[in-house]
Amino acid sequence: MIKKESRNAMRIARHERIRNKIMGTEATPRLNVFRSNKEIYAQIINDENKTTLCSASSLDKDLNIKNGGNVEAAKLVGEKIAKEAKKANITKVVFDRGGYLYHGRVEALANAAREAGLKF
Repeated sequence: MIKKESRNAMRIARHERIRNKIMGTEATPRLNVFRSNKEIYAQIINDENKTTLCSASSLDKDLNIKNGGNVEAAKLVGEKIAKEAKKANITKVVFDRGGYLYHGRVEALANAAREAGLKF
Protein backbone atom coordinates (compact mmCIF):
# COMPACT_ATOMS: atom_id res chain seq x y z
CA MET A 1 0.00 0.00 0.00
CA ILE A 2 1.30 3.44 -0.94
CA LYS A 3 1.43 5.88 1.93
CA LYS A 4 0.98 9.46 0.79
CA GLU A 5 2.56 12.21 2.82
CA SER A 6 0.06 14.66 4.26
CA ARG A 7 -0.48 18.01 2.54
CA ASN A 8 0.69 19.90 5.62
CA ALA A 9 3.90 17.87 5.82
CA MET A 10 4.59 18.67 2.16
CA ARG A 11 3.85 22.37 2.84
CA ILE A 12 6.28 22.39 5.77
CA ALA A 13 8.99 20.89 3.54
CA ARG A 14 8.37 23.60 0.93
CA HIS A 15 8.49 26.23 3.66
CA GLU A 16 11.85 24.93 4.89
CA ARG A 17 13.25 25.16 1.35
CA ILE A 18 11.99 28.73 1.07
CA ARG A 19 13.44 29.64 4.47
CA ASN A 20 16.87 28.39 3.39
CA LYS A 21 16.86 31.10 0.74
CA ILE A 22 15.22 34.10 2.42
CA MET A 23 15.94 35.72 5.76
CA GLY A 24 14.52 38.78 7.43
CA THR A 25 17.11 41.36 8.43
CA GLU A 26 16.80 44.61 10.30
CA ALA A 27 16.78 46.55 7.02
CA THR A 28 14.33 44.21 5.25
CA PRO A 29 12.35 42.02 7.65
CA ARG A 30 10.35 38.99 6.53
CA LEU A 31 6.58 39.13 6.00
CA ASN A 32 5.38 35.64 6.93
CA VAL A 33 1.89 34.34 6.08
CA PHE A 34 0.09 31.45 7.75
CA ARG A 35 -3.36 30.39 6.70
CA SER A 36 -5.67 27.86 8.23
CA ASN A 37 -9.08 26.84 6.97
CA LYS A 38 -10.80 29.40 9.20
CA GLU A 39 -8.29 32.25 9.66
CA ILE A 40 -5.24 33.97 8.13
CA TYR A 41 -2.28 35.45 9.98
CA ALA A 42 0.63 37.71 8.98
CA GLN A 43 3.79 38.63 10.89
CA ILE A 44 6.75 40.84 10.13
CA ILE A 45 9.82 39.14 11.59
CA ASN A 46 13.46 40.12 12.11
CA ASP A 47 15.30 36.80 11.91
CA GLU A 48 18.63 38.24 13.10
CA ASN A 49 17.16 39.17 16.49
CA LYS A 50 14.46 36.46 16.34
CA THR A 51 11.73 39.00 17.10
CA THR A 52 8.28 39.70 15.71
CA LEU A 53 8.08 43.39 14.85
CA CYS A 54 4.34 43.52 14.13
CA SER A 55 1.49 41.18 13.36
CA ALA A 56 -2.09 41.09 12.12
CA SER A 57 -4.69 38.39 11.78
CA SER A 58 -8.30 37.85 10.87
CA LEU A 59 -8.97 37.35 14.60
CA ASP A 60 -8.19 41.01 15.42
CA LYS A 61 -11.23 42.62 16.99
CA ASP A 62 -10.83 45.99 15.24
CA LEU A 63 -11.16 44.40 11.77
CA ASN A 64 -14.66 43.01 12.51
CA ILE A 65 -14.24 39.96 10.28
CA LYS A 66 -17.00 37.37 10.53
CA ASN A 67 -15.41 34.78 8.24
CA GLY A 68 -11.61 34.81 8.34
CA GLY A 69 -11.20 32.11 5.72
CA ASN A 70 -11.98 34.10 2.58
CA VAL A 71 -10.23 36.49 0.19
CA GLU A 72 -11.92 39.61 1.61
CA ALA A 73 -10.54 38.83 5.08
CA ALA A 74 -7.06 38.32 3.60
CA LYS A 75 -7.26 41.76 1.94
CA LEU A 76 -8.16 43.39 5.26
CA VAL A 77 -5.32 41.61 7.04
CA GLY A 78 -2.90 42.72 4.29
CA GLU A 79 -3.96 46.34 4.70
CA LYS A 80 -3.64 46.12 8.48
CA ILE A 81 -0.16 44.57 8.42
CA ALA A 82 1.00 47.36 6.08
CA LYS A 83 -0.39 50.01 8.46
CA GLU A 84 1.31 48.32 11.43
CA ALA A 85 4.56 48.21 9.46
CA LYS A 86 4.35 51.92 8.69
CA LYS A 87 3.91 52.63 12.42
CA ALA A 88 7.09 50.62 13.05
CA ASN A 89 8.94 52.53 10.25
CA ILE A 90 9.12 49.48 7.99
CA THR A 91 8.71 50.11 4.26
CA LYS A 92 10.52 47.20 2.60
CA VAL A 93 10.09 43.49 3.40
CA VAL A 94 10.77 40.09 1.86
CA PHE A 95 7.66 37.99 1.33
CA ASP A 96 7.47 34.49 2.82
CA ARG A 97 4.42 32.65 1.50
CA GLY A 98 4.87 29.89 4.08
CA GLY A 99 4.95 27.03 1.59
CA TYR A 100 1.51 27.89 0.24
CA LEU A 101 0.85 28.54 -3.43
CA TYR A 102 0.92 32.22 -4.36
CA HIS A 103 -2.76 32.07 -5.14
CA GLY A 104 -6.09 32.99 -3.58
CA ARG A 105 -5.87 34.28 -0.03
CA VAL A 106 -2.06 34.47 0.06
CA GLU A 107 -2.00 36.51 -3.16
CA ALA A 108 -4.82 38.77 -1.93
CA LEU A 109 -2.95 39.50 1.31
CA ALA A 110 0.26 40.29 -0.58
CA ASN A 111 -1.47 42.57 -3.10
CA ALA A 112 -3.34 44.44 -0.35
CA ALA A 113 -0.10 44.98 1.57
CA ARG A 114 1.59 46.28 -1.59
CA GLU A 115 -1.28 48.66 -2.32
CA ALA A 116 -1.13 49.95 1.27
CA GLY A 117 2.53 50.88 0.87
CA LEU A 118 4.79 47.90 1.63
CA LYS A 119 7.48 47.17 -0.95
CA PHE A 120 8.48 43.60 -1.82
